[in-house]
Amino acid sequence: MTKLSAGLIGTGSWAQKTHAPALAAHPDIDLNGVWGRSSDAAGRLAGSYGATAYSGDDGLTELIESSDVIAFAVPPDVQAGIAVQAALAGRHLLLEKPVATSVAAAREVADAVARTGVSSIVFTTLRFTEETATWIGEQTAKGGWFTAQGLTLFPAAGIPGISTLTPWREESGALWDLGPHVLSVYLPLLGDVRAVKAVRTGHDLTHLIMTHDSGASSSATLSLQAPPASMANQMELLGEHGIAAMPQGGWNDPVASYHNAVDALVTSVRTNTPHECDVRFGLRMTEILAELERDIHSAGA
Repeated sequence: MTKLSAGLIGTGSWAQKTHAPALAAHPDIDLNGVWGRSSDAAGRLAGSYGATAYSGDDGLTELIESSDVIAFAVPPDVQAGIAVQAALAGRHLLLEKPVATSVAAAREVADAVARTGVSSIVFTTLRFTEETATWIGEQTAKGGWFTAQGLTLFPAAGIPGISTLTPWREESGALWDLGPHVLSVYLPLLGDVRAVKAVRTGHDLTHLIMTHDSGASSSATLSLQAPPASMANQMELLGEHGIAAMPQGGWNDPVASYHNAVDALVTSVRTNTPHECDVRFGLRMTEILAELERDIHSAGA
């Protein structure tokens, strides 16, 4: 079967350590190009995989025109505008979370995808890690959950050996960087969110409480400025079946997780079947995060 050509937008840490190696190694993908703001950075990353380097507005247009799939490894509000351009050109989208940090921008991407009928996936590490994805599926099938609670704390230096705290993450904080991971687990398990409360204290420590359509409640505590020794990624469910803790290790192999997301996009393209983690799911996460942000500011935090 013919491979899908993929263009990668971005040259930063995640692009180097996760996106590019996963795309280049995927049997159904031909990584044909890399676009970056810096032509030197694009050249280095593209050269590592025998791909073509692009930069500037003209280069962006050329990469989109020469690709079947556009994959993103750039800040969300850079991603959104390029994603609209790519979708309107008929290109499938492999998006990062969050799709955007404004509801209007995320909706523009979703509208462009709906207008052209292209496939889309919004990548969240936990949802596409095999072990945690299996756990989510099993617990969703059980149902009967009363509440969920989570603790996701990362140090300012980022995840050791995997990522650094990039400028957009430092500016937007844990809510926008870590919140999508939490929502990607809670939403399939407990249903859509219908009410929220949120508080942010020092060290970007953000506390969330949500009520879901199922009647269950959930809570989560997030930070991107935690002491390294307190780094944690824990979620557990409590309900009719007792307590179920999410498996550990969901962050250990982001390349494998991204490979699974590419699998999902390829399947969606070839079957013309939307995936549950498509841009509509990404838009809903942005809507919920924006509501949580508004609640934080309404309390004067």
